[in-house]
Amino acid sequence: NYTRVTQFILVGFRSHPESQLLLSVLFSTIYLVTVVGNACMILIIQMDSKLHTPMYFFLENLSILDICYSSVITPKAALTFSLGRRIISYNGCASQMFFFSLFGTAEAFFLAVMAYDRFTAICNPLLYQMVMNRRLCVCMVLGSYLSGCINCSIQTGFTFSLSFCGPKEINHFFCDVPAVMHASCSDTLGTELVMLVVCGSIIVGTASVVFISYGCIIITIVQMPSAESRCKAFSTCSSHMLAVSLFFGAVFFMYAQPGATSSPDRSNIISILYTVVIPMLNPFIYTLQNREVKGALKKQLKRKGFFK
Repeated sequence: NYTRVTQFILVGFRSHPESQLLLSVLFSTIYLVTVVGNACMILIIQMDSKLHTPMYFFLENLSILDICYSSVITPKAALTFSLGRRIISYNGCASQMFFFSLFGTAEAFFLAVMAYDRFTAICNPLLYQMVMNRRLCVCMVLGSYLSGCINCSIQTGFTFSLSFCGPKEINHFFCDVPAVMHASCSDTLGTELVMLVVCGSIIVGTASVVFISYGCIIITIVQMPSAESRCKAFSTCSSHMLAVSLFFGAVFFMYAQPGATSSPDRSNIISILYTVVIPMLNPFIYTLQNREVKGALKKQLKRKGFFK
């Protein structure tokens, strides 16, 4: 006999009470910078007609996705640290897992789509406009979200079909799938195998597209006749390569290294990187590494009277 669990307690970083206020300020600041930075990126792309290309269409949608991705976790975590209210309802936990999985999966597919875009632009420049037409770009974005919907439905459905009879504590600062499953009193072997197959295929599949695309890109760049053309080609994809390395590096380290999952504090720290920090860094990476975006930003600042 057991009583159905109606709420959970998020205990991530509770063992460090002296750092709770600092964590709250840090998360709040990161969230503010994330929203402002990505919103500025969206405005820059919208306001400059030269940036109305497939590459920046994907970048604009990535910025929208990063705002949503960060909004699912960061505000709740900041309030938890500042007010000490670590309780999250059963339905609230399921909703957070659903949207976190949705946006996280969509981001992986977005990065793969953007890698394919750069592969087409550099390896098949004459066919680029014909291949990467508006219809295909929209279908790729919608397909990324559809894939995210399928994955988050599977993850949330299987996880919350388990029984939760206590303890109600989730050893994380948000409702991540492994942490919630660990709080279940059911046999989770079948669910874990389903997660391994589904999530593993998504991570390996999207990462493979990225690595193959950039492998072909690097070969093409090396074979270019002039240093100027090599530099120009590399500059168009260097920012994306950095963003991809951060995201997939953190995800692989989180789920492929035994030490990370066995240590709750280390797991939480790694989770902060790919759920909170990377969405904040993306607009800066694409701005600082991209001449066209920096040029568009300077143009808008001059138009507003900040520069002469």
